[in-house]
Formats: sequence, structure tokens, C-alpha cells
Amino acid sequence: MVAEDRPRGARGALVTRDRSRPRSTPGGSGGRTPSSTAEDEDAHPIRRIQRGYAAWARVYDWFARATASVGGVRAGCVRALDLAPGDTVVEFGCGPGVNVPALREAVGPTGRVVGVDVTGAMVDRARRLADRRGWENVAFVRGDATDPPIHGGAVDAVLATFVTSLFSDPHAVVSGWCDLADSVVVAAFAPRGSRPANAALSAFVRLNGRLFDADAGDPLDRLDRRTAAARRALAENAATLTEERYLFGTIATYAGRGRADERGR
Repeated sequence: MVAEDRPRGARGALVTRDRSRPRSTPGGSGGRTPSSTAEDEDAHPIRRIQRGYAAWARVYDWFARATASVGGVRAGCVRALDLAPGDTVVEFGCGPGVNVPALREAVGPTGRVVGVDVTGAMVDRARRLADRRGWENVAFVRGDATDPPIHGGAVDAVLATFVTSLFSDPHAVVSGWCDLADSVVVAAFAPRGSRPANAALSAFVRLNGRLFDADAGDPLDRLDRRTAAARRALAENAATLTEERYLFGTIATYAGRGRADERGR
């Protein structure tokens, strides 16, 4: 059965692999995570993301939960997914699982929620959350959003909040997500809103320069280009595209639904 003819909410094999342990690198690290240098991170951008979020996992967990309802961004993303009971939704860059309660409520006890994150510390915190709350229809997988460990055709919706700005080629990544599901929602930083908000966003990106790969040049310009690339991927691959702005225009959500070849039907 292929993605186009799979009944919505149908069950099927979903996760293809769980990289709970990083793959060993040539030269033989014996399965251990090699120490990360600037040169190594430039050659392997995924390690830049792992290093940045692993160092801040505890703080990020607290901050994300404390601000989960600010501006209505996360709730707006879940609404935009248009989930139904029994659906399967995958969240890329799930972090410590902040969006999962709302996703789980939307799909109900017969649905499934799968969180994917490349950082082991984030996945560990998310799994502990699921264990504490007794969520049986929730799974967290360590994997790379640019090479999803997910079977196409087994997913109804994909969500990614504040993730695409980390990728050097968001267009290619989001286009790949569109092959997995008929509903893809992305929330991303959208500079050029109000001046005070832009100043705060610029300072945040500069403070986390290695994470955003923004050590040189205009950080807002880089965010702008990456957000535009993610939007363009949805516009090209989805039948319809809707967007909303939040927090003085500095955050945008884009919702792509259906397949491009369904336009005009």
C-alpha cells in the first residue's frame, strides 16, 4: 500500500530505525561519540545541533514548558495539522516532548504520536515524561530529521516547530517530509517584524551562533532565507498552503495539505 491510497489513521510499520547509539565513524570510535571540534561540526552539521542542544537540554526543557502557551504558536500548529482520532503524527525536533500532550489529545487513545530528535539528552527527557504520564501510544526515537527514520505511507501528519532554521538546506528537508504525509506544519522564525522583536531575535541567534550556524554575516538574513526555503518547499509540494503570524510577526506557521498533483481536482 502506498501513501496515496492508505486510509487515514491506518496502522502500519512506522519507525525504520532508532539511533539510540550514534553510528560509529570511520577511524573507529568504537561506538562512542567523538569529541566535537569546530572543524568537525562544519563537516558534520548534525553534530553542531547535537552539541548545542545536549548542553542546554535541562534549561531548554524548563524554558519550553514555561513558554509553551505564549503567543498561541504551539496550539496554532496543532490546530493547523487538522488531526482526527486515530491519526498518526510525527514531530521532528520534538525536544523534551513539549508539544506531545496537545498532539496526543488530538489523535486520541487510538492514534499514535512519534517524536524524533537527534539529541540523545532530549530523547531521554521526553521518554521519562512519557513514562511518568503512562502514555502508551507515544514513542520517542533518536533520529535525524534530514534522513527520517520513518516509513512513508504510515504517517498522517508531520509537525516541526523551530527546527528548519537549523538546516543548511531546509527546502530539501521539508520536501522530504512532504513525501511522508499529506499534512505538514512548520513553525519558524520570521524576521523583519517589529523592530524590538527583531532586536531580541538577533541577540538570541548571535548568542547561539554555533547552533544556528550564524557566526558571520547578518543572522536575521540567514533565518529569513531558511524560513523562506521551508515555505517554498510546502508551496511546491502541497495542494494548499496556509500561513499564520504570531508574536508581532516574528514567528510564522505554514501548513501544507494534500499533494501538489491534487491541485484543481
